[in-house]
Amino acid sequence: MTHTRRERCYLVTGATGFQGGAVARLLAGRGDTVRGLARQPGRADTAGAPLVTPVAADLGNAEDLRKAFDGVTHAAVVMPLEYAADTVARYARNIADAARDAGVERIVYNTNTPLPDAVTGFAGFETRRAAEEILLGSGVPTVVIRPPVYLDNLFSPWNGPALVNDGVLAYPLPAGQRVAWMSHQDLATVVAAAFEAEHLVGRVLNVGGAEVLTGPELADRFGRALAREVTYVPLEVARFEEGLAQVVGSAAAAGVAGIYHHVAGGTAAHLLDPEPADVEHELGVRLTPALEWIGAQPWQTWARAAD
Repeated sequence: MTHTRRERCYLVTGATGFQGGAVARLLAGRGDTVRGLARQPGRADTAGAPLVTPVAADLGNAEDLRKAFDGVTHAAVVMPLEYAADTVARYARNIADAARDAGVERIVYNTNTPLPDAVTGFAGFETRRAAEEILLGSGVPTVVIRPPVYLDNLFSPWNGPALVNDGVLAYPLPAGQRVAWMSHQDLATVVAAAFEAEHLVGRVLNVGGAEVLTGPELADRFGRALAREVTYVPLEVARFEEGLAQVVGSAAAAGVAGIYHHVAGGTAAHLLDPEPADVEHELGVRLTPALEWIGAQPWQTWARAAD
């Protein structure tokens, strides 16, 4: 008896977000069949990728997911900005069940954060740890990637104007914290590579960008790219959380900010600094140096109009 290989079909969760959108665009851009799953798919961040088929589904609805996964061979999974333990666990179980029933050949799960070895009191870590355990135990071949902090966070209305107009790089991390800042594009490259890496099935891989930098070192890269002096200013986590709450709501902001509170506590010296060479070797990819990424962004977007 001969067995025909199923044509690949990728399902990308969180297609309305920057991370899921980057993954969907990369896969579709190389000609793959891609479904972009979101609660409101019309808002999907998949501009430039018209071949991404939008799929409406609620991660909390098992039947929605069974339909969305029908015919899917590979799934890129990231959780939304939800930090209620029971809710996130239900999302993960629904994904695991739907993927198993559909005969999915590989899940790549992006935790969206590194996880400390010891259990913490922060939902930003522990909900992602629980989802990781559920997916690894699902019976579906799964690879877990744990990224650190995204460079793209800095190309935003919160950071862009201050960088361009005032030469200030403010972020809620201690100045001396070593971070392998990573771009969304590199994240997408890593996810795509993880789908092919048989030796990583069942494993967890801490990933990051091409360089491990302190705050002042990253500010130096910005200064060189923008041709001006840039100073790193550690932002108070409480202030960061307050601003974020105005955009995503207080519950989601508290979940995200908990990660930064943990780092600010001084017990996470190496949480955000995976070795770039190890990532490139494990996945066979080239990561983008910070200066190269900075130089490729249209920073003039944030320039203040001349008086």
